[in-house]
This record gives sequence, structure tokens and C-alpha cells, in this order.
Amino acid sequence: MPISEELLEVLACPKCHEKVELTKDGSALECPKDRLRYPIVDGIPVMLIDEAEHF
Repeated sequence: MPISEELLEVLACPKCHEKVELTKDGSALECPKDRLRYPIVDGIPVMLIDEAEHF
């Protein structure tokens, strides 16, 4: 299930509050500033710092 454009407009990194970007394969959201990748599980973004991975 893809993330809607409306949802992408309001989602922000919980650490720095900057806008996140969808990865090319659509499996995660990335924060370029903090270099954190938040997974998307069953179409739902998991926006928890503890669940993010560095890239």
C-alpha cells in the first residue's frame, strides 16, 4: 500500500522535525538531516526513533 502525498506532506522526523522523504522502493521514509530511515510496515510508517536505522 503506497503512502499518499497528503500524508507525506505532514510527516516529519520525530528527532529533528524536518520533512521526511519516501525511499525509491517505498519501503521506508528517510530523514536526510539525521540520516535515519523509518520503516513502513503494512503500509503504516513507524515513526519511532528507536525503530529507525542509520543510513
